[in-house]
Amino acid sequence: MAADADREVYDIIQARRAELDVEGAFTVEPPAGTLRERVLSGETREIPPLRLVDALQIAAEGNRDYQSARESLYLEALDLTLERWDFSVQETGTLGAFLLGTGGDAGQTGGFGSLGFTKLFGSGLRIISDIGFDLARDLSSGNAWEATSNLSLNITQPILRGFGRSIVEEPLTQAERDVLYEARSYESFRRDLAVDVASRYFLTLSLYDRLKNEEANTKRRTALRERNEAFSQAGKLNDIDVDQARQDELDANDRLVEARRGLEASLDNFKFFLGLPIDVQIELDLESRGEIEKWKGRGVDVTEERGTLLALERRYDYQTTLDRVVDAERGVKVAADGLRAGLDARIDGAATSEADKPLSYRGSDFDWTLSLDFDAPLDRLPERNLYRQAMIALQSSQRRAEEEADLLRSQVRSAIRDLDAARATFEIQNNAVTLAERRVESSELSLEAGRAETRDVLESQNALIQAQNQASLASTDFVLAILALYRTMECLSIDEDGIRLEDEVPVESVDKLEPVEQP
Repeated sequence: MAADADREVYDIIQARRAELDVEGAFTVEPPAGTLRERVLSGETREIPPLRLVDALQIAAEGNRDYQSARESLYLEALDLTLERWDFSVQETGTLGAFLLGTGGDAGQTGGFGSLGFTKLFGSGLRIISDIGFDLARDLSSGNAWEATSNLSLNITQPILRGFGRSIVEEPLTQAERDVLYEARSYESFRRDLAVDVASRYFLTLSLYDRLKNEEANTKRRTALRERNEAFSQAGKLNDIDVDQARQDELDANDRLVEARRGLEASLDNFKFFLGLPIDVQIELDLESRGEIEKWKGRGVDVTEERGTLLALERRYDYQTTLDRVVDAERGVKVAADGLRAGLDARIDGAATSEADKPLSYRGSDFDWTLSLDFDAPLDRLPERNLYRQAMIALQSSQRRAEEEADLLRSQVRSAIRDLDAARATFEIQNNAVTLAERRVESSELSLEAGRAETRDVLESQNALIQAQNQASLASTDFVLAILALYRTMECLSIDEDGIRLEDEVPVESVDKLEPVEQP
């Protein structure tokens, strides 16, 4: 039975994800053989340097919220199967046996059974049919078995309240839409998680850059200290310059220790986020910096108008918000139908076969009734309240849609400003590094020529290490600002190669994106 449920649910989910242009298999089962399990079991002892796509895969395996999102989508689709079943042919069958007696003597024995079906149609028409049989024998008299059968049929058609596909199929319609909403929410979660993983990944990569910069800086300070000591021993330099070099070397070593500690702490936090054992050793693939370089040209031509149109057209959460306005409009119609008078046409029929002739029926064996049931709308206070609640829910959903549209516009504007600022800072810091490198080179040459002091070299080296570290952070912030903008516009997708940014995205007409009018 579970396999049947899975097949039906997975077909539904696959169809809904296809509507979102999302590919890939879906399963509600927790991933088996995860990296965490392999590490804890000893099957995997060394983890190769993690690429971004590897980190995304590990997060998908071990993130508990990811599993919860899968289960929510599955359960929503499972609810839909029940609503669909309500409009299918529902078959029933029963069998039974009995033995009657008095005291210690058996008097009569027999069996009975029935087979029936129920079918609900979109108009509200409901058909209930049943065929039953009875088989009995009187043990005390020794008579033969007697068999009879009976037929029953009930047909009910609402004429006023409860009539029409839009009313009768509303639970099914809402269930279908709820699965789509949950599929959107699932895909949004996957993208948010991917951006979170990428942010943590690139921020950790920047700490590798910082460590590399601090190592190079320490080597420069050590070389300067050794030079000054040699010149001091030769009587060509005073002790003040030597002590300055030694002090700055100590500071550089302290910065190096802090850089190593910061990288190790960041890797531990990343392992915890990915669900890996804290004591396992991991490294990041430094070649993944290519992802940073690949993305730096993105988002240059995104204007506020285009970004807003893309967000209003493509954002899953906003699409769901607009669709819920339509749901609320249907809810008002359904609630209004509840205020109408009820008028149902009914046909009831029943027949019992001749004794000991279970398949033989005569015309006189059939009894039928044609009736009209009228329910006057005299006291409809509960229905009235439901109708008023539905009207208020519609107004609330419309305000929510307008608020979401304004919020999206604000988010796009903010994301574009952040990207422009990050791009400018990135360019400034790169220029600062170039200038600092020239300054170091110039001060070192001047020191060799006797036209500069140790303090000048140390100051230039301080400026260089600060510029290098700031440039690394600016590079990371630049990429994360690009990711944030594309996520805001819903122009980011996840596939087997990792995160993909969509540049050429068609925009629908502006008319389709106007806010919903108030009633």
